[in-house]
Amino acid sequence: MNVLLRTFVIHWNWKSALTSAVCRAGIFFVVNLPAGMTSGLRAMATEFVFRGVASGVLGTITQAFSRAQYWWVALIILPALGHTLEYVVHRTAGTARLGESVAVSVAFSILTTSFNLFAMRRGALVVGADSQSLADDLRRLPGLFVSYVRACASLLWAL
Repeated sequence: MNVLLRTFVIHWNWKSALTSAVCRAGIFFVVNLPAGMTSGLRAMATEFVFRGVASGVLGTITQAFSRAQYWWVALIILPALGHTLEYVVHRTAGTARLGESVAVSVAFSILTTSFNLFAMRRGALVVGADSQSLADDLRRLPGLFVSYVRACASLLWAL
């Protein structure tokens, strides 16, 4: 129990929770807005609350995987788990444009999960003893993004 308490409560990744909840709530709002303002706001609120909890937990697990030998597991299992739960939550909540919303969210995950793992392996967007402030992390993001794009380009070139 001490390991679970330490991992999911003390080291809960609030940075992942906050950034993901804000970005994904916006996605769900925009995708559901054509169904009406009420539908857009309901989908946004549902996603904000869901991602506030889920992305904190998934971010904690991603951070743990970022230093592991099998870090790539986080690229497959965690998004699949997150989107399965997301679908169930939004289906239960009656999100108007569920298929489109989850599809855009999956596309967003394809782009962001590998970047988050890349950034965490370099000490950004992490919580705990070796972490920096969110403001410091946000200042580092443009440079990390350029490094990420270069790394992706190098990987594609090598293939």
